[in-house]
Amino acid sequence: MKVAFFSSEVFPFAKTGGLADVSGALPLSLAEQGCEVKVFMPLYKNIKPEELHDDYATSRLGRNIEIIFIKHDNYFLRDYLYTTPDGDYPDNLERFSFFCKKCFDILKKIDFSPHIFHANDWQTALVNIYLKILYKNDKFFNGSKSILTIHNLAYQGIFDKEKFSYLGINWDYFSLNYLEFYGKINLLKGGIVFSDMVNTVSPTYAKQIQTPDYGCGLDGVLREKRERLVGILNGIDYKIWNPSRDEFIYKKYSWRSLEGKWENKRKFQRELGLSVGKTKFLLGMVSRLAEQKGIDILSQALDKILEKHQIVILGLGDKKYHNILTAKADKYKNFSLHLKFDEVLAHRIYACCDAFIMPSRFEPCGLSQLVSYKYATVPIVHHTGGLVDTVVDYQDGGGGFLFLHYSARELIEAIQRAYRVFSKKEEWLQLIKKIARFDYSWDRAAKDYLKVYQRCLQLP
Repeated sequence: MKVAFFSSEVFPFAKTGGLADVSGALPLSLAEQGCEVKVFMPLYKNIKPEELHDDYATSRLGRNIEIIFIKHDNYFLRDYLYTTPDGDYPDNLERFSFFCKKCFDILKKIDFSPHIFHANDWQTALVNIYLKILYKNDKFFNGSKSILTIHNLAYQGIFDKEKFSYLGINWDYFSLNYLEFYGKINLLKGGIVFSDMVNTVSPTYAKQIQTPDYGCGLDGVLREKRERLVGILNGIDYKIWNPSRDEFIYKKYSWRSLEGKWENKRKFQRELGLSVGKTKFLLGMVSRLAEQKGIDILSQALDKILEKHQIVILGLGDKKYHNILTAKADKYKNFSLHLKFDEVLAHRIYACCDAFIMPSRFEPCGLSQLVSYKYATVPIVHHTGGLVDTVVDYQDGGGGFLFLHYSARELIEAIQRAYRVFSKKEEWLQLIKKIARFDYSWDRAAKDYLKVYQRCLQLP
């Protein structure tokens, strides 16, 4: 099966979040399942491709997947992918509509006629729209079907009506049934409407987004699509996230030799200037610092948490939360704050902390809880989205600690419950040995995507 995979970011070439991790790992697993995959993304600044052509460039992803970079220096050679500290790039519609149109030219140029077009999020949703509108009678794409993966429904690609002509499609499609959304253009809505299948990155999130509380204004459109809407849980790449082979941590370890985890914790505490001690409960967080990720309730809970425990946070986000967290870090010696993106520090937080906090207001899938399992770091999470599908509470025989109601008080109570188990050395050891053996590899997810691809091809 030939698959053209479209993403605005792909690890290790460019990354702002989990989309890049998925786009770097899923194509590799699809190839292992026998698919012929080509990955398309923009040629951003600092990417150094292996081969240059007039309007595109190429490199290899893994051993045998060609990644094709679409060139446009004015659009893509910038310091950021989508948004600056002062806001979104005002020409994002022009940038990504150019990218999506150009992909069709390159597919023909390299003579690759896909069975499946796999678009991801609003930035590439236009690929599926163009397939159904501009290329519906093109013999080169005869029989091609499309799937759109929604990684986060909150980001929809909404633009002013006046930009519609840039899309290169008839104004008839600026209507309630297609791309119009409260008088504006909504690219994700269009992608949902025109794709043969739509999926989200966890089964629970697929159900939640069909409700007004989580649908972000598109719940009606998604309910109409419900017969062709599925949830497929993300995996993680154990070649990258694995303490037994991780070059970024102080000492490699596995579930068989968890003394190495204590050695990592001790060195990390010392490096961060925290008091060193095996019995100190060290909490970690690697996250975008935004309300979606629960930073509002975490900020309210910090004073209580820091009375007793240590915490290290890594991430960037809203200036409001930068200021709140900076003030707390100035006040408490047992709070280590890092307002940046740092791959090495991220790996060390997963490896060295006792527990990992994910108080997300909503969470399409979440990868951090899956990574933390592998590093024998216990997740403490809000009961929502993909966290429901992957974290069962300890008292119910699971490997994490859940809080049901979104509040600072319940977050604190979940941390206190985790600490009570942490205080019982043997009980905690059995827990972390268990979670470090959980398997959330991409092989399982790739097989689920293959089933959806096959279902797509059978659709009229």
